Amino acid sequence: MARGDLTDEQWVRLEAVLPPLPVMGRKPRDRRQVFDGIWWRARTGSPWRDVPQRYGPWETLYSVFRRWQIHGAWARVLERLQVKADAAGHIEWEVCVDSTVCRVHQHAAGARKRGTTNPGRTRPHALASEPDDHAIGRSRGGLTTKIHLAVDSSFQVLAAAVTAGQRGDAPLFTELMNHISVPRTGSGRPRNRPVHVLADRAYSSREIREYLRRRQIPHTIPEKRDQVRHRLRRGSSGGRPPVFDREKDKLRHKVENRIGLLKQARVIATGYDKLAVRYEATIQLTLIRQAL
Repeated sequence: MARGDLTDEQWVRLEAVLPPLPVMGRKPRDRRQVFDGIWWRARTGSPWRDVPQRYGPWETLYSVFRRWQIHGAWARVLERLQVKADAAGHIEWEVCVDSTVCRVHQHAAGARKRGTTNPGRTRPHALASEPDDHAIGRSRGGLTTKIHLAVDSSFQVLAAAVTAGQRGDAPLFTELMNHISVPRTGSGRPRNRPVHVLADRAYSSREIREYLRRRQIPHTIPEKRDQVRHRLRRGSSGGRPPVFDREKDKLRHKVENRIGLLKQARVIATGYDKLAVRYEATIQLTLIRQAL
């Protein structure tokens, strides 16, 4: 077993939820070996062609990674692990929402531009249509991609989405929250409503607060300074300030910690994938590996 490979205990937990290898016209390889090879590439940030021979041909590893992405296998495996975590009481449902910007390597540029029914973003799902900008945007820092996360207080990532780096946080909040859905082990609808939501000032808007109020979800979101000045300038007609618990707000550091843990996979910290759906599948792969 090489550094970073699955231990026997981790493989037992993963084997129960991992799909069979796709038929590719040759003798099927060991799933554990294939998963370790795919994870080696994500962890180190090396090109597919540089994956060590002990994991088998790089063409096989990339083909399995691509086929599982196309058929939504990575998303299903992650969902099954979430179901087990929720049944064991490991998900606390106090959700923190935030985003992080990742630099994009020059090797990620050059993918063909195509039309899309959802321009400028991807839905947080493995089968989402590829956006026309491939979730790569240009800002002062160069080419960047933004990862949006909804993380509970036990560091479980309940939803993730990718957009171009210059996109705002607030416009994707509702879509990210609607994607939170953890099926139950028995009967009943999937659980999708957090007990509390924490976010920073980037999510302070009337639309977001009204959305959370309609769903009866308590929240801790500080007001923006210009919003405070505007409310005070209007006097009594400006309304009361939203309830804000400073002690509760300190728990937002957990989503920052989770972002740092996610970026330990170098393929996420620096984007090398030309397609947004491939980059999103790499995020799902990393969440799976870190959940074991």
